[in-house]
Amino acid sequence: MIKQLMVQIVELPEGGYMATSEDLPDLIAYAQTVSEAIDIAKDVAQKLVDSYVEHGDALPWEARESESVHSEMIAVAVADG
Repeated sequence: MIKQLMVQIVELPEGGYMATSEDLPDLIAYAQTVSEAIDIAKDVAQKLVDSYVEHGDALPWEARESESVHSEMIAVAVADG
């Protein structure tokens, strides 16, 4: 099975980039370019998934799917300012 993971990449104030994923919370990758951050994130993600499977741990997205969660859109007023 192939699982697609969403990765967020943020430019760091001190230089370089950090990649993280809500789908795989343990994933953190640092690099000098966006391309390198993506490549490192792919490697780290694969190693994390392999480790979860090897140790018999639930994959993070499987654990979340089994939770009973209710989502609701709400509105808030923002003062002009």
